[in-house]
Amino acid sequence: MAFLAIPAHPSPQRVKEPPISRIRVGAAAFAAAAVMFVLYPALRPWHDESTAAGALAAMSAGTWVPAHTFAMIGFILVPLGLLALAQAVAGTRAGRTAVTAFVTGAVGAGLVLPYYGAEAFGLHAIATQAAANPQIDILAMADQVRFDPVAGTSFLAGLLALGVSAALAAAAVWRSGLMSKLSGVPFALGFLLFLPQFFAAAAIRIGHGALVGVGLLWLATALWRTTSTR
Repeated sequence: MAFLAIPAHPSPQRVKEPPISRIRVGAAAFAAAAVMFVLYPALRPWHDESTAAGALAAMSAGTWVPAHTFAMIGFILVPLGLLALAQAVAGTRAGRTAVTAFVTGAVGAGLVLPYYGAEAFGLHAIATQAAANPQIDILAMADQVRFDPVAGTSFLAGLLALGVSAALAAAAVWRSGLMSKLSGVPFALGFLLFLPQFFAAAAIRIGHGALVGVGLLWLATALWRTTSTR
């Protein structure tokens, strides 16, 4: 009777590394998000929205919807980049931190997107109707959209989650040893400042968009370069 030979010491299985293409797609997502977040404040119409005339001019402008749509696309792309970052540093001491950054970022983006949708499409529709019917109180209706308790709470929670996610991503980059330690710092700073920048002047908000763009491009470049060593 023949017996199958079973090795006494089976060789351990090797841990498969994520495909290089998957990490590069994530890096490209970061780069594309950078463009979106630069375009968002650069194209957004800036008027004094504390007045009816200013709110009408801003919200009815042709660039209102595209500008906010760019921001929404950016929020969708960032978690894709964070997923690639988690895959790139898997197996290092930063692996769990990067996974937490991805999960937190995905939740944050999901909480923020509905509010941006209301800003982009809801306020534009209100302004369009107000332009045709001057009796519509555009300021009161805009406040109902912006300061709804549920919408405001989810928006605030989403921005805070994105800030935490960016800080965790920067920590993962720092600890991984695969990228320059400073590669994630501008990215983290940009998202930690996302909430306070809403209370700043137009020039500062445009500058903040540039900061977020630089941070995302820097992180995208660092992530892409990790694939050259694989």
